Amino acid sequence: MPTIDIDALRTRIRAMEFERGTAEQVALWKRDVAEARANLVIEDMSPTRDEDAMFAMMLEEGVPPAMMPAIMLDLYRPGSDQIAA
Repeated sequence: MPTIDIDALRTRIRAMEFERGTAEQVALWKRDVAEARANLVIEDMSPTRDEDAMFAMMLEEGVPPAMMPAIMLDLYRPGSDQIAA
């Protein structure tokens, strides 16, 4: 995966309209993401530092985990204004 411009991604996410998670929800999501990451490491599919930073930032912005794949697919689709260099 190319280098991710976290600041550009944060700016774009902040401009999106969606229901952000509460502090309590985000705390639960962080635990879920940590478990998922641990499973990836066990399966020898460790996320990169950029990927870890991207998911952490999305959680900081209150993005529900169920929305993360759709956001990433939209931002990286051919012809879009890419967020990766």
